[in-house]
Amino acid sequence: MRRRILHRALLAASVLAMPTAVHAHLVTTGLGPLYDGISHFALTLEDLLPALALAFLAGLRGAAAGRLVLFLLPGAWLAGGVAGLVWPTVSTATVPTTVSFIAIGGLVALDARIRPPWVAALALVLGLLHGYLNGSAMSEARLGALGLAGIVASLFVVVAQAAALVVALRAPWARIAVRVAGSWIAAVGLLLLGWSFRPA
Repeated sequence: MRRRILHRALLAASVLAMPTAVHAHLVTTGLGPLYDGISHFALTLEDLLPALALAFLAGLRGAAAGRLVLFLLPGAWLAGGVAGLVWPTVSTATVPTTVSFIAIGGLVALDARIRPPWVAALALVLGLLHGYLNGSAMSEARLGALGLAGIVASLFVVVAQAAALVVALRAPWARIAVRVAGSWIAAVGLLLLGWSFRPA
């Protein structure tokens, strides 16, 4: 008898906990488009993790690479976002976005000796791809340029903090910890890639 009551109570709690509205891609804070863009970037692994991985890679390659990524990645993200706002698409492009952070996370894990111009090229490609997808999402959600500005501002802060932190590391064990973080980012990308190919 107690078990039946417990099951009914859990069922009732589950029904009451169901959300009244579901948003497929964007998080709505209720504070306006700018803050919706900020929260979108902070809560979307497909955007946050590759940006972190690239900041880690730039930091491992030194201050010059860090400065290039700090300005090129948000600039490319903004340019791609504007293109997405003007010419939106409904595609989410899960495979290219997850492959992007598998590759960059792998480069961090390997501590790849990439010259700063190549790190800058990675920043341009990553920024244009993710920016375009974000711009398309902002267009669909009618958040427009303010939502995109929130994403780009968050991106700038995250890249500045992460790259500066890694550039300042001198102890070998600390640099190894960054490489381990890169391997975890690559592993999360592999999991998301596998998840995208699951049968419906």
